[in-house]
Formats: sequence, C-alpha cells, structure tokens
Amino acid sequence: MPKRIVPLTDMKVLKAKSQEKQVTLFDGGGLFLLVTPSGGKLWRFKYRFDGKEKLLSLGTYPEISLADARQRRDEARRQIAHNIDPGAVRKAMKQAETAETETFEVIAREWHTKFTPTWTPGYVVTMLSRLERDIFPWIGTRPINEIKAPELLAVIRRVESRGALETAHRIRTIAGQVFRYAVATGRAERDCSGDLKGALPQPGEKHHAAITDPKEVAPLLRTIDGYQGHFVVKCALRLAPMFFVRPGELRNAEWEEVDLDEAAWSIPAHKMKMKQAHIVPLCSQAVEILKELQQLTGASKYVFPSGRSFARPMSNNAILAALRRMGYDKETMTGHGFRAMARTILDEVLQVRPDFIEHQLAHAVRDPNGRAYNRTAHLVERREMMQLWANYLDGLKRGAQVLPFTKTGFKPL
Repeated sequence: MPKRIVPLTDMKVLKAKSQEKQVTLFDGGGLFLLVTPSGGKLWRFKYRFDGKEKLLSLGTYPEISLADARQRRDEARRQIAHNIDPGAVRKAMKQAETAETETFEVIAREWHTKFTPTWTPGYVVTMLSRLERDIFPWIGTRPINEIKAPELLAVIRRVESRGALETAHRIRTIAGQVFRYAVATGRAERDCSGDLKGALPQPGEKHHAAITDPKEVAPLLRTIDGYQGHFVVKCALRLAPMFFVRPGELRNAEWEEVDLDEAAWSIPAHKMKMKQAHIVPLCSQAVEILKELQQLTGASKYVFPSGRSFARPMSNNAILAALRRMGYDKETMTGHGFRAMARTILDEVLQVRPDFIEHQLAHAVRDPNGRAYNRTAHLVERREMMQLWANYLDGLKRGAQVLPFTKTGFKPL
C-alpha cells in the first residue's frame, strides 16, 4: 500500500528550514517543494511520460505560492492526460521567445551599436541605411540561425537587379559580419554568407576621376586660385592638392588637430579609413593659407565649417560642387582625384620613393617583417616630400617646365 502524502500548508511552506542537504517536502500529485542548503525554495513537478521519469520546474517560493504551484501542477497533469509532454511544451515556448530576440535585425542592430564607436559618423549612417533599406525588409524578422545561403542570396539579388552590383557585394559583406558576430556570441552556428562566394559577378574596377598629366594640372590649379565662390571652399580647394587626403578627412579637419608652429596636422585614428592616426606635414604654402583662414574660422571647431553654421563641417559635396562650377565634370576630376594626382606625379615625375608616398596616402604599408609602420615613420622624408610637392605645384601654376625633375636638375627623394 503506497504511503499517504499529507498535503502541504502555507504555514509549513513558510517555516520550512534549510539543512546541510536538500530537503524535499511533498504535496501530492507529483508536486513537491525542494529546499536547498542555501535557503532557496523551489517548486518541482515529478511525472512520467512515454515510460520515462521527468521533472518540471514550476517556479520559486514565495514568488509562486502554494496555490499557484498546485494550479501549475494541475495544468501539467491535464496536458499529460491528453498525451502532451508539459516539459516539451515549456521548451518549445522558450525557443519561440528566444527566436523573437535572436532575429537578424535584433542581432544586426546590436552589432551596429557595438562597433559604432570605431567608425566615422558617415560610415555609421551608411551601414545602418544599407541594413534598413536592403536587408531588414526581407530577412530582418527571421531567426538568424534559420537563415540559409539561398535566402540571403535572394536578398542580394534584389540589390543586384537595380544595377547596383558593387552595392550587392557590400550587402553580402555586411551580412557576413553580422552572421560572424552571431556565431561569436553563440546565437548562430555558422556564417552562411561564405557559401555565396562566386555567386555574384565581380564589378568592374572603379577609379575616381583624376587629372594626372602635369600639363592639365597647371590650368586646374590656376582655375582654383581664381575661384569666385565661398572663401572657405576656396581654401579647401587650394589645400586639397597639397594634402591629398581623403575628402572626408579634409572637410572634418579640426583646429585642435592643427599645429601651425610645428607645421603638422595630426588626424586621430577614428577619422581615418584604416583606423590608424595619421600625420600630414604642412608645407610653408599650406601654413600661410591656414593662417589666413584661421582669422575667419578660428572660432569654429572645424577648419572648414559649413557656410550656414560654424557648428558643423563643410558639406561633403562642397568641393565636388566647386569643381563642377569651375567646369570640371565627374568624368574629369573629383575631390578624391587629388590623391591619384599626387600619387602619379610624385612617383613618375618627381621619382619619390613609393613607400614615402604610400605612407602619406595613409595606405597599409608594412615593414620587411610584416609589421605596420606607425604614423611617424619616415616623417622627416615625408616633410621634405610635401614641401617639394608644393613647390612643384607652384611651378606648374607659374608655367614652369613640366618635364620630370630628373631632367631639370632636381634630385629625387
């Protein structure tokens, strides 16, 4: 004859004390209270299903009262009576709740937020825009661990169908970064974007339009000197060929980064594409222009503030619009083209050592041991190079001979 179980009372549950070992207080019908050595009181339901003994957690006391625990036990017993495993139901419900918090969009936004401090403001906006426009509408609500390569490819094909092949490749890259983040944080098993390698045709190589022939550079420089637009934009145009930095780096320059006494502009890592701090040696011509500009914009945070407000930098289209106004279309010259101009002429005409040029372009140059050079590498030589370059540009404007310096008595660096 089975042992009769005396049902628990509220008072008995309240006064239950912990001991060195776990204490089990049975209520009947499979329900019991487990009192742990640390004093915790846990409701448990013991049952058999499909010939196996199982255990279901019903909560903790006092959050779950005796009456609540009995109600949960009775619901579980009804499920068993209908041949339903209450433990399996609980597991399925948890998986459903987890899936809602582990969708592609939720994880992608978490990834975006985590890496925002390491990106430039413009890049932050661009990345989120691409996610919201080209990915979230199609797979944003899908549990990330269920997304397979064909489904991701369909998303990318939509972008490709707009004729934006290069953007389609970028979308694949962004999705891959999100998947790898999900794998690293234990919410996905693998990065399915890797299976799409070769699924898209490669875009044709794209170059920024640039004037690299010294005979054509000369009239461009003279046209810039004669520019009749906003003075701040004119200064930026005059400095762009001397600095040959990226357009975003130029327009976001801040006065606190510029040391006119030391003739150096130190760009912090977070503003650079390669996320490495960079130094631009200032030639004497650049220092003269900056001193003149400082009288106008010195009260602003930015060297080249917006024409409408000193609180924000010059528009990213300001230099491009100025070039168009001067008659240079997008197939001829761009703000980025000043980099190609300097790279080509410094190498082919002035015959400067390529590694000096690459350092000044802030490209990923490495030493013979494979280590990345720091920002001060070859700084003395680069300072000499920048002054030589500015002098050469001045010579072009004056109509000086544009043949290679090696033929006119100048010594290459």
